[in-house]
Amino acid sequence: MGTWQTFDVRGPQGLASARKVVDAALAAGARVLDSSPMYGAAEEVLGAALEGRRDEAFVATKVWSHSAAEGRRQAEHALRFFGGHIDLLQVHNLAAWPEQLTLIEELRDAGRVGHAGATHYSPSAFGELADVMRSGRLQAIQVP
Repeated sequence: MGTWQTFDVRGPQGLASARKVVDAALAAGARVLDSSPMYGAAEEVLGAALEGRRDEAFVATKVWSHSAAEGRRQAEHALRFFGGHIDLLQVHNLAAWPEQLTLIEELRDAGRVGHAGATHYSPSAFGELADVMRSGRLQAIQVP
């Protein structure tokens, strides 16, 4: 289940709605819940909606920055939102992928991230995505 737009909400009413959506998704058997710092408040809202049941979901999120320092900041925020562990951390739209993938591997080696991945939405970038896949450094990709 994706969180783009639908989980970019504020306040107690927004969080209550997000919890209802997560309740329904988990009850229906959804287990992979996907977010990104690019989606506004969605990561934080998803983390709060999973409170007390984080182990029921496979959380996928992303690092989306051309700055290594900002990528690290995004990853640390996401780790706080998701109880210190992210199941799949992805380089979003291949932004500065060599630097961000190195960060993800460092976090994976430290046990804070389960899997490394990469995403892109545009077929024009699929050649570069295939090159990254051939590196053997990814465990997952996300495409439309």
